[in-house]
Parts: sequence; C-alpha cells; structure tokens
Amino acid sequence: MTIEEDSLMGERGKSSNNHSERNKGMRRKDHKGNRGFDGDSSKKNQSGGAPNVKPASKNHSEFEHQNQFVRKEIDPETSKYFSEIANLFDSNEVELEERSVICGNALEETRGREYEIATDYIISHVLQTLLEGCELDQLCSFIRNSASVFPAIAMDRSGSHVAESALKSLATHLENPDAYSVIEEALHSICKVIVDNPLDMMCNCYGSHVLRRLLCLCKGVSLDSPELYGTKSSKALAKRLNLKMSQLDDNNLEIPHQGFPGMLTYLLSGLLSCSREDMKYLQVDQYSSLVLQTALRLMLKQDEQLLEIIPLILRCNSTNKKVEGFHIETNVAKEILESMKDNSFSHLVEVILEVAPESLYNEMFNKVFKNSLFELSVDRCANFVIQALISHARDQEQMGIMWEELAPRFKDLLEQGKSGVVASLIAVSQRLQSHENKCCEALVGAVCSTNESRISILPRLLFLDYYFGCRDKSTWEWAPGAKMHVMGCLILQGIFKFSSDHIQPYITSLTSMKAEYITETAKDSSGARVIEAFLASDAATKQKRRLIIKLRGHFGELSLHTSGSFTVEKCFDACNLTLREAIASELLDVKVDLSKTKQGPYLLRKLDIDGYASRPDQWKSRQEAKQSTYNEFCSAFGSNKSNFPKNTFVSDASEDAAQEIEVKNTRKEIDHHPTSGFKRHREKHAKDKDEPFAGEKRSKQKKNKTSEATDKPKLAGSKRPFLSGEMTGKNRHSNKMRI
Repeated sequence: MTIEEDSLMGERGKSSNNHSERNKGMRRKDHKGNRGFDGDSSKKNQSGGAPNVKPASKNHSEFEHQNQFVRKEIDPETSKYFSEIANLFDSNEVELEERSVICGNALEETRGREYEIATDYIISHVLQTLLEGCELDQLCSFIRNSASVFPAIAMDRSGSHVAESALKSLATHLENPDAYSVIEEALHSICKVIVDNPLDMMCNCYGSHVLRRLLCLCKGVSLDSPELYGTKSSKALAKRLNLKMSQLDDNNLEIPHQGFPGMLTYLLSGLLSCSREDMKYLQVDQYSSLVLQTALRLMLKQDEQLLEIIPLILRCNSTNKKVEGFHIETNVAKEILESMKDNSFSHLVEVILEVAPESLYNEMFNKVFKNSLFELSVDRCANFVIQALISHARDQEQMGIMWEELAPRFKDLLEQGKSGVVASLIAVSQRLQSHENKCCEALVGAVCSTNESRISILPRLLFLDYYFGCRDKSTWEWAPGAKMHVMGCLILQGIFKFSSDHIQPYITSLTSMKAEYITETAKDSSGARVIEAFLASDAATKQKRRLIIKLRGHFGELSLHTSGSFTVEKCFDACNLTLREAIASELLDVKVDLSKTKQGPYLLRKLDIDGYASRPDQWKSRQEAKQSTYNEFCSAFGSNKSNFPKNTFVSDASEDAAQEIEVKNTRKEIDHHPTSGFKRHREKHAKDKDEPFAGEKRSKQKKNKTSEATDKPKLAGSKRPFLSGEMTGKNRHSNKMRI
C-alpha cells in the first residue's frame, strides 16, 4: 500500500523504507550464504541519500559479532525431543490440559540454552507454538531466563519470530487484571537489557521490528496496527487530502488495556539517551527511523512528552530557557533542511509534523521550511514532507505563505510529477477556507494557457500524466482506454468540494464532455469518484441532470462494475422522477446478472427494483413520498449555513443556490435510520418552538399500524475491533474510504 500511495503523491523511489520492504527481510526463507546471526543485512544503511554517515558508535555491532562466536550447535537428542513434540501437536491428539503441561516441561528444557534453541531455524517454529500455548507463569519464566540474550534473539532471522510470539502471548494475558504485575516484571527484565545498548537492536532489520512491538505492548495498543509500522493507509491519504468520510476516522489510537506507562517512559528514555552523533545516524538509518516513528505515533496528543522527545530526535536537545516554548537554532534548522532529502529522515519528519504540538509545528514551519517550500517540493523524498506540512497547516497566515511560494509554480510541480503537493494545498485551502478561488484559478492556469479554451480542463486533469508527458500539448486529445490518473482524480474531488462560485470552469468542462467520454469516466474506478464528487457538490440541479442524461443507456452496464454501481446510486439520488424511472428500467434489464455481483443485492434493494418490476405506479408514489419528506426536512432546517439544505430533484420548482447543496448520505439517513441524529435534531427543534416537527403525525400513524418489531429499539451497530483491518474487502456502502 505504501509504495502505491507514494507513487500517487510523488515518486519517492524504490528505496523506500516502508513496512512491506522490511517485511521481505522478515521472512523465514533462508538465503544462500546468509545463514547465521542476521547475515549482514543490518550492517547496511539502506536509506540512501545521506552522505558520509558514520556508524552509531565505535562499538556498533560488537554485540552481534560477539554472539556469533558463542552460538552452539543443538545436540541431536534435543532436536529429536522438540521434533517429537511438534509431531505430537500436529496429530491433534493432545487435550488442552495436557498441552499446557507439555509446553511448560518443554520450555523448562530450554533453560540456559534459550539463545541456541530460539535461533535454530527448525526448533524455533516449535518454540513459537510452545510460547503460544503455555501458562502465564511459564511464559514469564522463559522471558526472565532469556532476558540477558533477548536482544540477540530478537536480532536473529529465526529468533525474531520467537521474540514476537512471546510478546503476543503476553498481550493475550492482559485481559486479566491480576496478571499485570507479573507481566510488568517480565517486561522490565527485557527493557533493562535493551536500554544498556539500544543502538544495535534499533538499527537491526529484525530487532527493530521486535522493538516496535515491545513499544506497542508497553503503550497498550494493538501489536498489529499498520499505522504504527510505517505504512500509509487509505485513511491517512484521505485525511491528508481532506476526504475522510467521518469524524470517527480521526487518527486516534484506541487503547484496549492500560498498558505500562512507566515502562514505556523508561524504554523511550533509554532509546533516546544517545549522543548527538549517534542520533544523526539513527535519523537516517532505515530501521531505527521506523522505531522512532512508532515511538512518536504512540505519543500522539501527549504534548508535554512530545516537546521533550522531538527535540532529542531533531538533535536540539534542550529548549532555549530564555525563549518561551520550543526553539530551533539556526544551525540545527540548516542541518534538518539538508537531511530532508534523505529517504528515512523524510519519513521521520513526516511523522513529526503529524504529531507535533502547535508551538513546535509553528517553530519548524518558520525556522526550517519557510522560503524553501518549492525546492523541497520537487525533491524525490522531501516532497512528501511538504505534503505533510501543508496538510497540518494551523491557520490562514500559514496558508498564505504556502500559497505565495507554491501556487505560481503549480505547472512546474505537475510537470515534475509532484501532483501530491498541489492536491494537499487544494485540500488545506478548502479546510481553512482561504485562497479557495485563487487555488482554483491557479490550477486552471497550470493546465490551460491563457489563449486556450477552458473546456479541456477536466480531460487534462483526468489524464494528468498523459497530458504533461505529451511533447506537443496543443495536439493532445482524449486517451481512449487509458487508465485515468489517480492523483488527478483526487485533485478534482477536492475541487468539487469548493463552492460552485469558484469552480464554474470545472463544472462547464465536465458537463460539456462528450457522452462517450462521460461513460468512460464513470467506468474508471478513479474517474467514477470525480463524477460522484460533482453530484455531491452544490452545482445547479440542471447541470447535474445534464451530466446524468449523458449516461442514459449505460446505467445497467455501469451497475455491473463495482465502482460504477456507486455512481449509479449517486445519479439516482440526484435526478428527477423521470430519470429515476429510466435508471430503474435499465437495472431491471440486468437484474439477473446484477444480483450475482458483490454490490448488486444492495443496489437492487436501495433502488427497489423488485417493487418497480411488480407495481411501477406504487413505486413512483413511494419515490415521490420519499422526496417530499426529504424536501420537508430541508425546508425546515436548510439555510445558507446548514449542512442539510434543501434539494429539489423531483420537483423542478425551485433552484435557489443556497438550497441546492447535495448532502452525502442524508437520504440514506432518512430512509434507513429514523432514530438517528437527524430525527433527534428535528425533535429538539420542534420542542424549542413548542410545535410538532415535520412528519411527526405521519410517523405516529405509521407506528400504530406497524408490528411490535417497529417499537423495539434498534440495536447499536457492533463496534469495529481496534485496528483489526476488518474493513478490508468490504464494499463502500460500509463507509470504507476508497482511494
């Protein structure tokens, strides 16, 4: 995911220090000539771009060399013993109680030989099974006995999996409050050894991964959170571009248990208690950078701790006592700026900007980034830092500075493939409500010259890479069958969030496209999002219908595509009764095939295609009634500042611009969630005015006629497990962000 999104936001390069690349090194498959203690993968700085980087210390890697000589071969009798245990467990003939006893006895056999057994390629698999099936006291006993060699085990190709299994097993016992003291004692024995010499483990391919899991365990968060392992999720990208679907998507870490805050502080202090020269190495090392990123994310919204940790990481180890708040010296600012083009350090600074308290962000903005925004924006790695900087801008003054430095260079940024910077600036303009019209005009100027017609804006942004890759741009034409540019489509989604007063050239360009081009856009997974964003904008109703009419005759075909089905649904919500009937008719023709698709059953239910097929007249009446109720609600609560203004798609009477804003999911809330916040808002509004709210009489009559099931309160939706990735594979109707 990280590599794909990096390519969208700007080319970071193949040397990206993302989790997927590290994961390749974590596989157990042995490579020829690389058996033994971690091979030599941890001895190379793979970040790229940091010149003249010295080792972390003179004694760097002495620990691992020393352990290579003390490793002993496993005797045949021990190998046979663990092999018999593995066969016994594979036979599934062992009862649960017996399994626990066997695990305890086998772990006792490892006493004094934990390192040799844990790092053996074959036996380590058996040891993992034992750690997962043993009792807590047996698990903690193994951890305490192996504490002195735990870093060596964690830095081994096979041993790292054993170390991770031990930490995962500890996490499973945290549901028992009585186990906290025992677990804390075991963790302390590990942390005490790690902080004595943390650099080797931080800079090791396998050890750094185990160390990040240990940090998560001490914090009390899930050990498998992708956000904490250097990956960029769709949520992160959506938040950066101001496209998140719900406030529930905020980057807040859910803590299932209380964790061990004292142990976390102790461990972090040990990891960061190194010299400035050592920290310079840790900043640019591929693996230690990931450890620092995880530590920062775990400290999110803990400003007091962050104001101590971030200066240490940036090598300005103390705040200026004479100046209130955080202060960056000029020489340190220059060093940070020079290191920004390093791959690993750029990742680290991205995270710093994401979690930084306002005072620290402002200081970095003014001392490090100001007057260097464009130079960094065109760099292969630093452009991602600029995107993070823009996305977390605090006020309109900072937006103005960014605008002055970057907006005149929009064309240069797009030509050099740094469209992510442009997208981020447009998103923050909409969020801060500053320079909206100027941003829209600047983008038009970057895509179309002054003597060209603006009618070609949309096609050029849809095929951003094809257009700017064309030598003679004046001869460029629509690229039939080509995949549309993802970031260009994301930019357009951001554009259609602006007021229609600012985006008329874009609206005109879209609605003027040929019918076949509109259809091709709707079939493309990224292009379909652009059409949906337009339909959800506050553009005039007639302009939306003009686009929908061009899709007539293709709704059945579109509904069979996963992305196209969402576009059909949006079109249905945005059109009048005549066009709705046309859409229903086309879907009825493909009903059999549509019902076999993943999204088909939902779409057929939502549009009530069965009802249309059996009783079309009643279907029309229901559609009119739904729209009438919707318009009643909008009439009562719609205003220029309301989030739920009136929309008149069935009735062609009024097209007041202040009441034409398309509200995402409002119809869905009215149709399917009568006990939602909308109704509570209506009830409160009516109560304040001492009068019944619109539709109250109708709801009472309906309640008297319905069965007992209607009177039962709705069950609250099941809470999604913390960062479990359970949304993966689900369709967009479950509110998953699709980028």
